[in-house]
Amino acid sequence: MPDGLTLFERAARGERGHPTPVWIMRQAGRYLPEYRALRRKVDFLTATKTPELAARITLQPMERFDLDAAIIFSDIMTPLEGMGVSLRFAPGPVIDDPVRSPSQARTLRPLDAEEHVPFVTEAISLVRSELSHDRAVIGFAGAPFTLFCYLVEGGGSKDFMEARSFLRAEPEAAAHLLELLGTSMARYLTAQARSGADAVMLFDSWVGLLDAGTYRRRVLPLLQRVVADIKAEVDRPVIYFANGGNHLLEEAARVGADVLAVDWTVPLSLAVDRLGTATVLQGNLDPSYLFADRATLGSAIDRVLSEGAAAAAHVFNLGHGIHRTTDPDQVAFLVDWVHERSAT
Repeated sequence: MPDGLTLFERAARGERGHPTPVWIMRQAGRYLPEYRALRRKVDFLTATKTPELAARITLQPMERFDLDAAIIFSDIMTPLEGMGVSLRFAPGPVIDDPVRSPSQARTLRPLDAEEHVPFVTEAISLVRSELSHDRAVIGFAGAPFTLFCYLVEGGGSKDFMEARSFLRAEPEAAAHLLELLGTSMARYLTAQARSGADAVMLFDSWVGLLDAGTYRRRVLPLLQRVVADIKAEVDRPVIYFANGGNHLLEEAARVGADVLAVDWTVPLSLAVDRLGTATVLQGNLDPSYLFADRATLGSAIDRVLSEGAAAAAHVFNLGHGIHRTTDPDQVAFLVDWVHERSAT
């Protein structure tokens, strides 16, 4: 194992240490008053596309809390514009001309990270230069199927029926689009790693909508290639998060990622039972516990730490993104509690 690794990196590479490293999905964002103050001056897209602003937002939670890793402030939809997609936020992502035909699927171009998203890689470089070297920087991207859902649906949805129907009705066009997204996200994450990200993460927010058979046939081989492509270029841990994927747990573990992030519906003890003790797990406190009293929150954190102790290593996190109405003082309590209770 390389020397000089952070606590987070060592855990992500399978080395169990003390204390357990902790970071929080969406930790740079709307629950922080300093973020809201900054956003009153600039819109979301401007914040993501201005490296100095994105870096400042990324560092805000690191200055307030004793977190072990910073995740770059961006959005999973960010690289799609460079691929030829017209995108706006209202407040969620909206694609006014969604992909609904094979011809549309073939109009998208591969992502060139240097040309299309230089602001993301520059923001990562800025964060890495400013952040203490005992803290890690995480880059991220949307996984191919999740981006496919937004591209075909045209925005958010509870069931993404348009996207799922396109997958069945136009299998060749869907396969082309998924492959293009996979290749592009591998390039994107590799560029982030080369710019200073110590680890990269694939967010598969909507893959839980698929049955296990479809996931195995249509998604798993592609994800395996994405991870392999990243690994062939850079020596960085890869985290994979299959949200809503309890029924996909065994398949998700075959993606080849170094760390499997688990949502809060699956106890980490059950994940260990199903996957074995050689798996590195991330997660998975239900974000709603941050609204509980301190005794209840502390007990819930202890339970996650105890269940994660059977894994090869454990990165503490929430089982999904932090809610925008969360009290920052609760986050401070969580971070300190994790470190104190796992110190030995």
